[in-house]
Amino acid sequence: MTIVDNKKAFHDYFIEERYEAGIVLQGWEAKSIRAGRVQLKEAYVIVNNGEVFLFGAHISPLLAASTHITPETVRTRKLLLHAAEIKKLIGKVERAGYTLVPLNLHYLKGRIKCEFGLAKGKKQHDKRETEKQRDSQREVQAAMKQHRR
Repeated sequence: MTIVDNKKAFHDYFIEERYEAGIVLQGWEAKSIRAGRVQLKEAYVIVNNGEVFLFGAHISPLLAASTHITPETVRTRKLLLHAAEIKKLIGKVERAGYTLVPLNLHYLKGRIKCEFGLAKGKKQHDKRETEKQRDSQREVQAAMKQHRR
């Protein structure tokens, strides 16, 4: 079940591979995510010292969050992956010029997971082309709907 999607990622990037990782969260963050108070619009994934981190994800604290901690809304959160996957990602990001972009947060067996993609940036003309294809697809669907009636 999806908690939040990053629609901007599909607009700005070509997603070539997808990975799923666990996230190291604090208690208040898990509660806020379950309440849907999370945003991935400005977030990205970085590889640093053989570890993978989610950077820039905004999690708003609940009003009923714990009183003895001061919540950081935008902090770097570690992603949990197998060592072989991390090595593969390091090679592609450093050599091939790919970017790691978070695509969504979702539940898997009651746990919160982050799906991110290995992506290449789109140029402005690619974005326009995608928009044209989407519009023509929408027109075809509308024509089919009219034809059925």
